[in-house]
Amino acid sequence: MPTYELSIILRQMSRPDMVSTLKRTATAIFDKGGIIRKLDNLGTKPLPFKTSAHGLVHRSGSYFVFKFDTPPAAIDDLDEEYGRDVDIIRKRIYRADVSQQEEVTCTLHEELLPPAYRKDVKKMIATAERSKTKKAFKYNTGLDYYPFQK
Repeated sequence: MPTYELSIILRQMSRPDMVSTLKRTATAIFDKGGIIRKLDNLGTKPLPFKTSAHGLVHRSGSYFVFKFDTPPAAIDDLDEEYGRDVDIIRKRIYRADVSQQEEVTCTLHEELLPPAYRKDVKKMIATAERSKTKKAFKYNTGLDYYPFQK
Protein backbone atom coordinates (compact mmCIF):
# COMPACT_ATOMS: atom_id res chain seq x y z
CA MET A 1 0.00 0.00 0.00
CA PRO A 2 1.35 3.46 -0.82
CA THR A 3 1.94 6.07 1.87
CA TYR A 4 -0.17 9.24 1.89
CA GLU A 5 -0.20 12.46 3.89
CA LEU A 6 -3.46 14.04 4.99
CA SER A 7 -3.14 17.71 5.94
CA ILE A 8 -6.23 19.01 7.73
CA ILE A 9 -7.23 22.24 9.39
CA LEU A 10 -9.88 21.86 12.06
CA ARG A 11 -12.12 24.66 13.21
CA GLN A 12 -11.32 26.17 16.58
CA MET A 13 -12.99 24.02 19.24
CA SER A 14 -12.50 22.65 22.74
CA ARG A 15 -10.01 19.87 23.35
CA PRO A 16 -12.60 17.05 23.84
CA ASP A 17 -14.33 18.03 20.60
CA MET A 18 -10.98 18.09 18.81
CA VAL A 19 -10.15 14.60 20.12
CA SER A 20 -13.48 13.23 18.91
CA THR A 21 -12.93 14.80 15.47
CA LEU A 22 -9.44 13.27 15.23
CA LYS A 23 -10.84 9.88 16.29
CA ARG A 24 -13.53 10.18 13.63
CA THR A 25 -10.87 11.04 11.04
CA ALA A 26 -8.66 8.11 12.09
CA THR A 27 -11.60 5.69 12.17
CA ALA A 28 -12.42 6.58 8.57
CA ILE A 29 -8.88 5.61 7.56
CA PHE A 30 -9.08 2.35 9.51
CA ASP A 31 -12.49 1.48 8.01
CA LYS A 32 -11.05 1.79 4.49
CA GLY A 33 -8.26 -0.68 5.34
CA GLY A 34 -5.59 1.89 6.12
CA ILE A 35 -2.83 2.03 8.72
CA ILE A 36 -1.86 5.29 10.42
CA ARG A 37 1.90 5.68 10.71
CA LYS A 38 2.17 9.11 12.31
CA LEU A 39 0.03 11.98 13.58
CA ASP A 40 1.58 15.45 13.93
CA ASN A 41 -0.08 18.33 15.74
CA LEU A 42 1.20 21.60 14.26
CA GLY A 43 -0.76 23.72 16.74
CA THR A 44 -3.51 26.30 16.58
CA LYS A 45 -2.69 29.24 14.35
CA PRO A 46 -4.54 32.07 12.66
CA LEU A 47 -5.41 31.24 9.07
CA PRO A 48 -3.56 33.23 6.38
CA PHE A 49 -6.91 34.62 5.26
CA LYS A 50 -10.46 34.24 6.48
CA THR A 51 -12.00 31.08 5.09
CA SER A 52 -15.62 30.13 4.62
CA ALA A 53 -16.47 26.46 5.14
CA HIS A 54 -19.84 24.83 5.75
CA GLY A 55 -21.56 28.21 6.02
CA LEU A 56 -19.23 29.66 8.68
CA VAL A 57 -16.33 32.10 8.44
CA HIS A 58 -13.13 30.90 10.13
CA ARG A 59 -10.13 33.01 11.12
CA SER A 60 -8.06 30.45 13.06
CA GLY A 61 -7.72 26.70 13.09
CA SER A 62 -5.83 23.69 14.42
CA TYR A 63 -3.38 22.14 11.97
CA PHE A 64 -2.77 18.36 11.85
CA VAL A 65 -0.88 16.01 9.52
CA PHE A 66 -1.64 12.27 9.27
CA LYS A 67 0.81 9.90 7.58
CA PHE A 68 -0.96 6.70 6.62
CA ASP A 69 -0.92 3.73 4.27
CA THR A 70 -4.08 2.80 2.42
CA PRO A 71 -5.14 1.27 -0.90
CA PRO A 72 -5.35 3.86 -3.71
CA ALA A 73 -9.03 3.09 -4.29
CA ALA A 74 -9.92 4.40 -0.82
CA ILE A 75 -8.51 7.90 -1.37
CA ASP A 76 -11.56 9.25 -3.21
CA ASP A 77 -13.87 7.91 -0.50
CA LEU A 78 -11.79 9.50 2.24
CA ASP A 79 -11.67 12.83 0.40
CA GLU A 80 -15.45 12.81 0.02
CA GLU A 81 -16.03 11.85 3.65
CA TYR A 82 -13.71 14.59 4.96
CA GLY A 83 -15.39 17.09 2.65
CA ARG A 84 -18.71 16.43 4.40
CA ASP A 85 -17.27 16.73 7.91
CA VAL A 86 -18.34 20.10 9.37
CA ASP A 87 -15.37 20.28 11.76
CA ILE A 88 -12.77 20.14 8.96
CA ILE A 89 -12.11 23.52 7.33
CA ARG A 90 -9.48 22.39 4.79
CA LYS A 91 -8.16 18.99 3.80
CA ARG A 92 -5.58 17.83 1.29
CA ILE A 93 -4.35 14.31 0.62
CA TYR A 94 -0.90 13.97 -0.91
CA ARG A 95 0.99 10.89 -1.94
CA ALA A 96 4.19 10.77 0.13
CA ASP A 97 7.48 10.87 -1.73
CA VAL A 98 9.08 7.41 -1.61
CA SER A 99 12.62 8.80 -1.76
CA GLN A 100 12.08 10.89 1.41
CA GLN A 101 10.58 8.14 3.54
CA GLU A 102 12.43 7.43 6.73
CA GLU A 103 14.03 4.05 7.14
CA VAL A 104 12.58 2.49 10.27
CA THR A 105 14.98 0.36 12.29
CA CYS A 106 14.32 -1.45 15.53
CA THR A 107 16.28 0.08 18.40
CA LEU A 108 14.71 -1.89 21.23
CA HIS A 109 17.96 -3.59 22.23
CA GLU A 110 19.63 -0.15 22.54
CA GLU A 111 16.74 1.34 24.50
CA LEU A 112 16.76 -1.52 26.99
CA LEU A 113 20.38 -0.75 27.91
CA PRO A 114 21.07 1.42 30.97
CA PRO A 115 21.35 5.11 30.04
CA ALA A 116 25.13 5.24 30.52
CA TYR A 117 25.61 2.69 27.72
CA ARG A 118 23.23 4.14 25.10
CA LYS A 119 24.70 5.85 22.03
CA ASP A 120 22.29 8.78 22.10
CA VAL A 121 22.96 9.49 25.79
CA LYS A 122 26.72 9.38 25.21
CA LYS A 123 26.27 11.80 22.33
CA MET A 124 24.29 14.21 24.55
CA ILE A 125 26.95 14.03 27.27
CA ALA A 126 29.69 14.77 24.73
CA THR A 127 27.73 17.78 23.44
CA ALA A 128 27.30 19.07 27.00
CA GLU A 129 31.02 18.66 27.70
CA ARG A 130 31.90 20.68 24.60
CA SER A 131 29.60 23.51 25.63
CA LYS A 132 31.15 23.73 29.13
CA THR A 133 34.39 25.21 27.84
CA LYS A 134 34.02 28.99 27.95
CA LYS A 135 35.75 31.05 25.35
CA ALA A 136 37.45 34.27 26.42
CA PHE A 137 36.14 37.41 24.77
CA LYS A 138 38.63 39.04 22.43
CA TYR A 139 38.51 42.65 21.37
CA ASN A 140 38.69 42.74 17.57
CA THR A 141 39.42 46.46 17.34
CA GLY A 142 43.20 46.12 16.99
CA LEU A 143 43.71 48.67 19.76
CA ASP A 144 45.50 48.08 23.03
CA TYR A 145 42.52 49.35 24.97
CA TYR A 146 38.72 49.20 24.84
CA PRO A 147 37.62 52.47 23.16
CA PHE A 148 34.12 52.50 24.66
CA GLN A 149 33.05 53.09 28.23
CA LYS A 150 32.69 50.00 30.39
